[in-house]
Amino acid sequence: MLLEAMYHVPRDKWAYAYDTKTIHLRVRTKRDDVDCVTALTGDKYDWKHTFYEIMMEKAASDDKFDYWECAVRPKYKRLSYTFRVSKGPEDVYLLDNGIRSECPQPPNHFYEFPYIHQIDLFQVPKWAKDAVFYQIMTERFANGDPGNDPEGTEAWGGTPKLDNFFGGDLQGVLDHLDDLQELGINAVYFTPLFVSPSNHKYDIVDYKKVDPHFGDNELLKRVVEECHRRGIRVMLDAVFNHCSDKFPPFQDVLEKGEYSVYKDWFHMNSFPAEVVDGIPTYDTFGFFGNMPKFNTANHEVKTYLLEVAEYWIKEIKVDGWRLDVANEVDHHFWRDFRKVVKAANPDAYIVGEVWSDSLTWLLGDQFDSVMNYPFSGTVLEFFNGGMDGITFGHRIGSLLMRYPQQTNEVVFNLLGSHDTPRLLTVVGEDKRRLKLAVVFLFTFMGTPCIYYGDEIGLTGNEDPDCRKCMEWDEEKQDRELYDFYRMMIALRKENKALREGRFRILQACEHDPCIVYERADEIIHFTVWMNNSPVPRILSHPMETDDWQDALTGDPVAPEDGIMNISLDPYGYRILCRILEQPSI
Repeated sequence: MLLEAMYHVPRDKWAYAYDTKTIHLRVRTKRDDVDCVTALTGDKYDWKHTFYEIMMEKAASDDKFDYWECAVRPKYKRLSYTFRVSKGPEDVYLLDNGIRSECPQPPNHFYEFPYIHQIDLFQVPKWAKDAVFYQIMTERFANGDPGNDPEGTEAWGGTPKLDNFFGGDLQGVLDHLDDLQELGINAVYFTPLFVSPSNHKYDIVDYKKVDPHFGDNELLKRVVEECHRRGIRVMLDAVFNHCSDKFPPFQDVLEKGEYSVYKDWFHMNSFPAEVVDGIPTYDTFGFFGNMPKFNTANHEVKTYLLEVAEYWIKEIKVDGWRLDVANEVDHHFWRDFRKVVKAANPDAYIVGEVWSDSLTWLLGDQFDSVMNYPFSGTVLEFFNGGMDGITFGHRIGSLLMRYPQQTNEVVFNLLGSHDTPRLLTVVGEDKRRLKLAVVFLFTFMGTPCIYYGDEIGLTGNEDPDCRKCMEWDEEKQDRELYDFYRMMIALRKENKALREGRFRILQACEHDPCIVYERADEIIHFTVWMNNSPVPRILSHPMETDDWQDALTGDPVAPEDGIMNISLDPYGYRILCRILEQPSI
């Protein structure tokens, strides 16, 4: 056994309280290096009567390591524990003071989880587990009120540019809520709605006022109320890293320089505030001089922005915030942000825009979730032929081991957004590949999000091409694709196992792009079969029972001599299920 590969620490994603009664433990070993791992658990004050051994499950693997996991329900909310790692006749013990070949008298040198405090629990909104989000760029969704169009508005459906307008507004959203409801989504994520000179609104001038080109605050309130009436949650976009150079306090800095009372609202490096050889004399988003960066450590700035966050939650009753460029704002600010937002609405969903490993923000004191771009990158690379099944399985396993389970259940999974090329374009306009990616999205752990128009076949390359106007003429929509999305949304919403059940790769091989995986809870067991190749395939896997059926048609599907053989078209999929227990009514 390679001892150097073994790892556990009694904190964050390795040992955490899942709920008021349950502690999750994880340990890492070298891949394919050990036979089993057993958690030895008990209460340090009464070890004799509370001692319990738990065989840990190999929850995931990557190219280097295996990850073992178990759930413990300590009788008195406190836990002492060690791990016995076994290979053949050899055992070693992972202890708080190192790895030993002999286990000391418990609980000496054991790890400890001192106590499950409810106040310390990382609790995420329960509704987010059940949510299917739909991302809307209001300017490009629907023009419901031509009377508020900005000057120079172009005809709907024209070529998107960095600085042109097509007149989309909140009335357009209100007019199409029936369409969203028919699709089956139950949550909407709006890109910024507040006063801004741009079409994307990520350079905000007034944080407490809806842009008049979209409507007004009262109209937004009507949209939220109508969404709530239909069972649709609403999440707004918060741009707290930076503002517009037209933002009044920054205008004061431009006018008065170092004598401005607002100079400490920003990161000023020298005066006057200007752009010299393409580099601003003040910190900005990127190097965009029109987006000066807030000094969120400044008390006045923090007070202003936290009042904004609280205002829209309390007054307009929105259900959450997506946080733009969240990783470039200080952690102290986000901790206070969470306190303010959760005080206003404990069920508010907080999603940070962080494009890489985000554990630092996901320990219960800052965000509930992040935009899971590592997920979308992995999924799109695989279904575009960029890796084999075993590599994909390893990368997905690694992603699952990044965060605690409660985060995995609500992490914001997407396959495209206003910042990326359109999904259909990414897969070379091959709908078969698109469908495989979407099936995976809706049968994987986390909260799925659809970018507006993907469901009817919009295409587009990088920004601004990915921000085309929504197509409302059904004759120009891909209705077969729409029906597919609607079917997958319904399947997920109707089956808790696809939202909260365990995930496990059942079959993935080197040099083979096909995979089989499962989702299961105590009620229903799903297996998903994917032929990610351009030729017909028959995938086979052992199945112990013969009570399987096609999850989409209800047709029975039986194994032969304990082996399930599934015939798949090129880039085809099939979803099977079996009922384990009838749910109680």
